[in-house]
Amino acid sequence: MKFRPCIDLHNGQVKQIVGSTLNDDCPADVKTNFETDKSSAWFADLYRSDNLVGGHIIKLGPGNDSAAKEALSTWPEGMQIGGGITAENAGEWIDRGASHVIVTSYVFTDGRVDERRLEKLVKAVGRKSLVLDLSCRKRDGNYYIVTDRWQNFTDVSITPELLERLSESCDEFLIHAADVEGKCNGVEIELVKKLSDCCPIPATYAGGIRDIADMQLIKDVGKNRLDVTIGSGLDIFGGTTISYRDAVFFCRKM
Repeated sequence: MKFRPCIDLHNGQVKQIVGSTLNDDCPADVKTNFETDKSSAWFADLYRSDNLVGGHIIKLGPGNDSAAKEALSTWPEGMQIGGGITAENAGEWIDRGASHVIVTSYVFTDGRVDERRLEKLVKAVGRKSLVLDLSCRKRDGNYYIVTDRWQNFTDVSITPELLERLSESCDEFLIHAADVEGKCNGVEIELVKKLSDCCPIPATYAGGIRDIADMQLIKDVGKNRLDVTIGSGLDIFGGTTISYRDAVFFCRKM
């Protein structure tokens, strides 16, 4: 298990947001757990100093490009970037220092995987520079991939067959349990088990992690096959249940 740090950007600031409240139609409904005057570069430099490779910068809407570029220039090749990524701009972000681009909404059309767009992305940056974000919400007993800030359900559920097929086009998966993201109320352990049982490539789980006990649970149930990212629970994001240092140490002793 690796600890994958994050920098979530909203309106140019580093923030932690309750994922299920993100909504372009009703921006006033967005619930923020944390925001700071510290720059994106401050966080990127912290992760660089601890040699934490493979974390992600997520641009939550417009107005975040400058902050994203600042973070990438601080920790070049050390972080991935997602949010508004297309085949047309993916190469630019790789050139600016991202190790990978992270994509969800662009590769879905009418609720289904758009194979043409996925192929364009692979041609643009190569399979080894692509992370597919399969963040999901539970409905009718299954986990369905959600797009557009996690507001719109696709017709595609997380299955072994889907993960095997998509793994041929990307290097990693990033999977937020969107229903619990930002709430610090515990992890979606059923999703953790499902991913650990059938993920053929590296995958990072995010959502609801409160403390070291939750990290241990993910390690045990996930058979030490999943990496983790933690947001609102961390002390560097205003959390009170787990320190950044403890999270880093826990994963380093694996």
